[in-house]
This record gives sequence, C-alpha cells and structure tokens, in this order.
Amino acid sequence: MRGIFANCVLAALLLAGTWADHHQNHHADFAFALYKNLNAKTQAGKNIFYSPLGISTALSMLSTGAGGDTHSQLFSTLGYGALNQSQVNEGFQHFFHMLGHSQENQKLDIGNAVVLRAGFNPSENFLKEIKDYYSGHIFNVDLIKPAEAVAEINAYISNKTHDRIKDMVKDLDQDMAMMLINYVYFKGEWEERFIKFLTRKADFHVDDTTKVQVDMMTGRGNYDIYNDADNHTTIIMVPYKGSTSMMIVLPDKGKMKEVEGYISKEHLRHWRNSVSQRSFLLYLPKFSISVAACLGDTLKELGITKAFEDNADFSGISDETMLKVSKVSHMASLSVTETGTEAAAVTIPQVMVVSALPHVVIDRPFLVFIMERSARSILFMGKISNPTLM
Repeated sequence: MRGIFANCVLAALLLAGTWADHHQNHHADFAFALYKNLNAKTQAGKNIFYSPLGISTALSMLSTGAGGDTHSQLFSTLGYGALNQSQVNEGFQHFFHMLGHSQENQKLDIGNAVVLRAGFNPSENFLKEIKDYYSGHIFNVDLIKPAEAVAEINAYISNKTHDRIKDMVKDLDQDMAMMLINYVYFKGEWEERFIKFLTRKADFHVDDTTKVQVDMMTGRGNYDIYNDADNHTTIIMVPYKGSTSMMIVLPDKGKMKEVEGYISKEHLRHWRNSVSQRSFLLYLPKFSISVAACLGDTLKELGITKAFEDNADFSGISDETMLKVSKVSHMASLSVTETGTEAAAVTIPQVMVVSALPHVVIDRPFLVFIMERSARSILFMGKISNPTLM
C-alpha cells in the first residue's frame, strides 16, 4: 500500500543538573502558534513540516512530572489552562484508544518511549502514568558506551517509523538523565487513486523568479473543494481510505504571506464545513521531504522557559536529582506518491472524457494538513515551498 508516508519523531532530552549532582481545540491553537513561529525562522523557499500531535504529546508527558511554574508554563502554552493533569492524561488515553479503532485501510502508529540513563531511577508514579496513559515504552541505555547508546536509540526510532527516520540522535550529553520520545507514523492509500501512467514532468513555481521540475501526478475523481474568494485561497480535500484526509490550502498567486498571517483553527473549521464534492482533475506534485528542527528557542518564545532553566521543577520525575530540559529535537518526513499499481490505476471508471473535466493544478507553494477525522486532530501540517528539496 502506497500513497503517503508521514512520520515524525520528537525527543525531549532532560539533563541531570551538574550543579546539584477540550482536546483537539487546544492542540489546534498550539499547532498554529508553532507554525507562525517556525515560519518566521524558516528561509524563503524552504519547506516546513511537523506533527503538532507529536509535539503536544511529548510535552504533555513532560508536564506529568512537572510542578510549579514549570508545569503552569507547559499547560498555558499547550492551551490546557482550564484542565488539570488528570484530565489531560485521560484525554490522551482516550485519544490513543480511538485511534486504535480507526485502522482499517491505513496504518497509523503513535507511540511514546522513555529512555533512561543507567543508574537514574525516576519516580515509579511518573513511569506508571507514562505507561498507563501514554502507552510508553521504557528502556535503559549505558552512557559509559555513548556510541552504543546512540545506536540503540536510533534503532528504536527507525524501527517504529518503518525506517523513514534514521540517525536522528547524533550524540548524547553525559549529563543526560532521561529522554522522552514520541513518534507518529502514517501510511495511507488514496481513496481516489492517481493515474500512474499520466505522471509527467511539470514546472512548480517556488516564487516569482524560481521554478523547479517536479513529477506531477494526475488524479481524476470526486474531491471536496471550496474557493474562499474572501481569503484568497482554494481548499481541496483529498481523502485516504479509512479515517484520514489531506487538506491542501492553495493560496492565490502572491497571497501566501497573507494566508499565513490570518490562518487559524477557525479557518480550518470553516473550510472543512464549506467544501462540496465536485468531479475534476487534480494535478499534485509527487515528492518526498524530511524536515528537522531544534524546538528549544521556539518553545521558549511561546512561553515555555522554566523547563530549560537550572531551577526547573521536575520533582514529579525525581525529588532527588535536579532536572532540566536540555533540548527538544523534532524530525518529520512526508512522501506523497501515486497509490497502487499501474494496472489498478486504469480500472478507474472513465465516466467523462479526461480533457473535458475542470482541473486544479498545485504548481506553487501550498499548505498541507493531514487530519484524522474521527478524533478531529491535526496529525501533520506544514508548507511545501519546494517539493524537490529532500
């Protein structure tokens, strides 16, 4: 089964201080705050891609062991102000349970792990909550053999993302006490298959002066579409078999910055409720990208500062060892291709002559959202400015 692969891994690294031997709505606010911060830091013409769900999950696990201002900053930034930790934990438990029942015709794996330095013993209650609410896997690594520890962690991540994300961890600080890992792996099959033998070379306009050659796929089917003239954008929903869809947000020419400036969860809801089904040709680039980011500065700018300071309060993890977050690393990859074999593609019902259909061409930068419909959550989101950048 081919069509799309989307993966993300986020690792939050906690150091032992050497000086002292309503669920989807909250996530959507955080998702767009993240986007606007990352976009401001991203060079023109570069891609943005990340998993809001993955990042929220890892930070929520971290909040389970936080106290005081450290905890309140995490909750405020994540949009959990009206909730308590038990409600957040139970919300994730319910969410993972829902996803476990929406697997038909797609593969969606979301999981968590806690990597412990040999000799560091966190609170049994913290580990129990990670296991019970976040289905967390816990294992130890020996920092006396750092190369072997790095290899073990990378092997775990690679296995969980089906080899889509490799060698994410480059080295480990000798003061590391614990690493939190969240991974999200998605593989889906298009509901309306792209016609493989019609894939052809075409221009993609990165900006007014730059164009690149891409493999442009051709899809003929019934897609949900909405032209939002007031907001200078066209919305196309491309569903997968199962409970997941890709939303493509294609700004009018020259309007990307304007769309990025106003976009919010309210716009996403409006677009989702406004689309209507039409039969047309969809031309979409075939591409594979991978984007890595260190999120420390971004999270600090969004309000999570205490967790990175020497006096951070992670007493819920250990009341014996002073802990702080050293770095938060995130990597996500996305591969969009035709689905199925060439023979299967030609079985698509030819109700109309192809050339007579209206068409939408995705030949300039666009925003992309991969959303799980039953839980109404954004699994992945980003901006594809140049499909040829790996």
